[in-house]
Amino acid sequence: MPLASATARLAADAPNYLVAIEAGLHPLTGDEGPHEGGEDRGPAPFAFVLSGLAACTAATLRMYMQRKTWPATTIAVEVSLHADHDGNQYIRRDVAIEGPLEEAPRARLAEICEKTPVTLFIKRGTRIDTTVRIA
Repeated sequence: MPLASATARLAADAPNYLVAIEAGLHPLTGDEGPHEGGEDRGPAPFAFVLSGLAACTAATLRMYMQRKTWPATTIAVEVSLHADHDGNQYIRRDVAIEGPLEEAPRARLAEICEKTPVTLFIKRGTRIDTTVRIA
């Protein structure tokens, strides 16, 4: 039984890269931007990956704060993909938590960011087993 699943379907008559996606039970649309030949009708693939990281970070921090019975607060996570001068890609993550926090809780939340499930998944890398079928 899979831990999570998604499907993508690019119809023969679809405009260039307009992809119908199902993430679990949730229908989504993916596309590329005009600079890549798409029509920008949905997020590009890397935006979906970054969205998963941002969502996981925010939700994990909320769970941790609830367990500690810290007051509910707005958590905003911004992630972006970059490349250094050698072409090595890396992700920048900026986490903003509303309200005053003392140094110890702030440091602990920074540690928790590095331990979220999607963070660990990305950092560790994951084997991909691919089967191609011609229907």
